[in-house]
This record gives sequence, structure tokens and C-alpha cells, in this order.
Amino acid sequence: MKKVLLAAVFLTGLNLAFAQDAKGKTVDPKEDKDLMTWYHKDFATSKVYGVNTVNAYKYLESKGLKPTTVVVGVLDSGVQVDHPGLIKNIWSNPNEVPDNGKDDDGNGYVDDIHGWNFIGGKNGDIDVDNMEVTRVVKKYKPVFEGDDSTKNKANQAKMPEEFAMYMKSKEMFTKKSIEGRQGLQTFTMIKESIPNMIRLLGGKSLTPENVSAIKSVTDQKDAFALQVLNQLSQNPEFQGKSSADFEKQITKEMKEALEEYTPKAQQYDLNFDPRAEIVGDNYDDYSQKDYGNNHYEGPDARHGTHVAGIIAGLPQGKEVQYGVASKVAKIMSVRTVPNGDERDKDVANAIRYAVDNGAKVLNMSFGKPVSPGKDVVWDAFKYAEDKGVLLVKAAGNENEDVAEHLAYPTNFKNITDEKPFVNNVLVVGASTNKNNELRASFSNFNKNMVNVFAPGEEIYSTVPHNEYEYLQGTSMASPVVAGAAAVLLAYMPNLKPYQIIEALVKSSNPNTENQFNDFSQAGGVIDVKRAAEYAYTNFYNGKSVSSAKRAKSVKKPVKK
Repeated sequence: MKKVLLAAVFLTGLNLAFAQDAKGKTVDPKEDKDLMTWYHKDFATSKVYGVNTVNAYKYLESKGLKPTTVVVGVLDSGVQVDHPGLIKNIWSNPNEVPDNGKDDDGNGYVDDIHGWNFIGGKNGDIDVDNMEVTRVVKKYKPVFEGDDSTKNKANQAKMPEEFAMYMKSKEMFTKKSIEGRQGLQTFTMIKESIPNMIRLLGGKSLTPENVSAIKSVTDQKDAFALQVLNQLSQNPEFQGKSSADFEKQITKEMKEALEEYTPKAQQYDLNFDPRAEIVGDNYDDYSQKDYGNNHYEGPDARHGTHVAGIIAGLPQGKEVQYGVASKVAKIMSVRTVPNGDERDKDVANAIRYAVDNGAKVLNMSFGKPVSPGKDVVWDAFKYAEDKGVLLVKAAGNENEDVAEHLAYPTNFKNITDEKPFVNNVLVVGASTNKNNELRASFSNFNKNMVNVFAPGEEIYSTVPHNEYEYLQGTSMASPVVAGAAAVLLAYMPNLKPYQIIEALVKSSNPNTENQFNDFSQAGGVIDVKRAAEYAYTNFYNGKSVSSAKRAKSVKKPVKK
């Protein structure tokens, strides 16, 4: 789910259309402290669906509870561990001596002080990697559509599951590779047309009237520039801007667009494979664990650093941003997600690494439509369940019912399953600060397979180079919930994962408007204070029904 977040311009035929979705929403970066911290608000007093962070701490402390530190594993693109807003809340391995080139704690990883990087090696770090559908097409095309048609049919009959995955991947690969090439071509053309657009404006602001007043042009490049101006003058993100401001914004937008679409040529290139040269492992050997390096940040840690700040960021300087679990959590960076799709082998090893090194909550803000090594990941899910570790997972940004489109890794082995195969996975959709549009337009949903919703739009948090930024997606909602879980666990360390899930589901602030109650088990947005009350009353002070009954009840499906 690692995405470049930007407001993009798309070319469809001869018409330009400005699109905003989970990959980008333009937010005024002015110092609006209320907007920067909106997701912490108390719904009862503000009527904004925040998660009531401050009152949660007050309630737990009022009960005389003393917090213990909870390590949260951030399985992501990497984390800037020395960011001023994070550095005090970064986990350090107590059994490892820094930079001595030895595996002091004997866990198989040398100098893993703040975590580990499973997408790096002695030759550097993976930045761009393939999409999973590319890898599937490359592997299985010779098997199912090779030169020998008789052998093809035999393989299709012998491997029906792999063939179904191949056909699904082939369809997506074909569509997305075309979109990628078209997008790259479009953004390149727009970038090259910026000087023409500014010249045609002649120092005037970008309005429909000023664009209409531009005399007919015969030059092909000017004609394209005029077409772009005409479309953008209708869009509120650009309309009315001065020529100078327009040039600044469109230049920034195209830079970000090209940063996203340029790698797509590699992501959908069947001949591109950085794995062997950089990581140096035997990728087909899923049992292999001894690879990687201790580069916690990697080439592009924007996504992972933002996620880490939502969980455990601390105010510093003029910045007021703080994470939900900023008082109790330490961040362990486990680099797992490249600019492309994560690999199942890395996901499984990252889960096991984080569990074995003391993380009690794992945040997984990623996902993909196919998973060749799903069994290995499911074994890791079960391993985490056996160790009492909670896995918090983003639902995805495709605006889909996840019962119709499984997003891997998933805690449901089949779409038709009524309940998950493990009880330690919490799936999160994204909500907004607008009550009449509470579900973020991009967020996936399902009343049975998505547990809760949490703020995931216009979320302000840490990013690399000691900076801060608004991003959005279920990738942002998931760490809100991971932080909430860490708060509950810090004050009530004996809570089981299924109890934390139940507390957050049962205590969410409900919303019956626009059928929001049909989008998740909770039918609302999490409230950490209400969840703390629920967990304390039902699990901590001995007044609850038996744990066995609770475990059974939380897994009972909600019928549609």
C-alpha cells in the first residue's frame, strides 16, 4: 500500500480530468493546529469523529494504572529513526552492541539496533521493485501459455489454483502496464508544456475567462498547452491562481506525478528484477531468514515515517503533532515494503522478526491483490497469534468490498469463510472529519471482514528530512488503531489480542448515516477512551465472562 500521495492529472482520450483519491489530496499546509491534531478529538464534545486520545490517558491514570512500554513494529518502507519528532520513541535492541559488526544477541541479525531491513543487502537497498502481478505473469506465462499447447493444457489442469492466479494477474498486469505507460507519457508532456502555458497566460491569473481570451493557436505544442489550461481553469485546485502560483503548483504536481509513474515502467517490466543483485538471497527458498541489513530508513521512508509518527510521534519545536501512543510506545522499524509490491517471504520474516524481538503490536499498512506465498504469511500470522501479538492491517484504498476482492495479506483464507482463521488480526478502514461523508471515498469496507474505522484522511505526521506532511489512506488509519491498541496494552499488559479487538469494536462511536454501520463490524469510528473503559470493565478487573466465551463471541460473524 505504499503510494506516492499527490493530486494527479490524468489524460483520457483527448480530455483531461483532475483526479483525487487515496493517492493524493491537496491540503493547505498553513499552520492550522486544529487540523493538524483533529484525529485526536473527543466526539462527545466536538462532534468530530476523532479517537479521544487525551481522555483515554486521563481515564486509565484515574484508575491508578501505571503504563509499561509497548514496542510497535512498523512493517513498512522504512523509518527515519533520527527524526526530531520520533527519535525519543525509537526502539533500541537492549541486547545488541551498536556498530560492532557482531550478532551480540544471537538472533541472526548483525547490529539490528532499531530493527531490520528485509529488502536490502550488502549491495544496497531495494527502492523500486515489481508489482506482484508482474512477478506472477513472468513465472507462470511459460507454464500456462508456452509454445507447447498440449503441455499448457496439462499444466492448467494440474495447477488450477496457480492458473486462476495467473489469469487474474495477467488481466491486471495488462491493464495497469498500459495505464502506467500512458500516465508517464501524459505527465511528461504536461511538464514539458509548462513554459508554453505560462507564456500563453501572459501574466494573467488562471481563470476560464482569461483562458477563453487566448487567441487560437496553430502550433501543436501550444494547442496542447491551451487544452491543459482550459481543463485546469475549471478545477478548484488551480482556478484563480496567479500565473506565478500556478507555475509553482503545476511544477510541483508534475514532479510528484513523474516520481510515481516513472517507476511504474520498472514495476511492470517482466525483465526487471533487482532482488538477486541487491538482496542476494535465494528468493524461492521461503525458509531462508538470514538476509537483509540494518538500514532502517532505506531510499524512500516517506510512508513508513508518516505511519510511525501517527503511532508515536512527539511534539517538538513549533510542531504540535503527536501520535496516539506517544506516551507509551517505541517504534521498531522493519523495512518490508519497496516502491512496488511487498514480497511474501519478506512479510513472513518481518512478522517473525518483530515478534521474536519483543513487539506486541505490528502495523501493516500494505496490501496486494495476489499472493503466491500466502501460506508462508499465514504461518507467520499463526506464529504471532501463538505469541500473543496483535497485527493491525489497513483495509486498502480501492473503494471495494473486501469480501469481493481479497487484499493480501488477509486473515480470511477464502472469500466465502464466515470467520478469520486467527483471532489476532484487526482490519481497519479510513474515516474523515466530515460527518456527512464519514467513510473516506477511497476506503475498502465490509461488515464482517473489516473490524473498525479510524481517521485516515488529512492526517498530519512526520516525514523524512525532519519534515511534516498531510497524507491520507487506510495506511494512515491503521497506525491510528495500532497506537490505540498500544495504549490499552501499556496500561493493561495482560490483554489478549482478541480482547483488544473486541474492546475497540464494541466501544466505537456509532454512525447510522449513509449506511456507515454496514461498512465494518463496529459500524463506527474507534474511541480510545471508550475502549479503555470497556477493556478495564470487562477484562481487567475480573468482572468479565470467561476468556473462552469472549474469544468465541468476538469471532462470531455479523450477517449481512
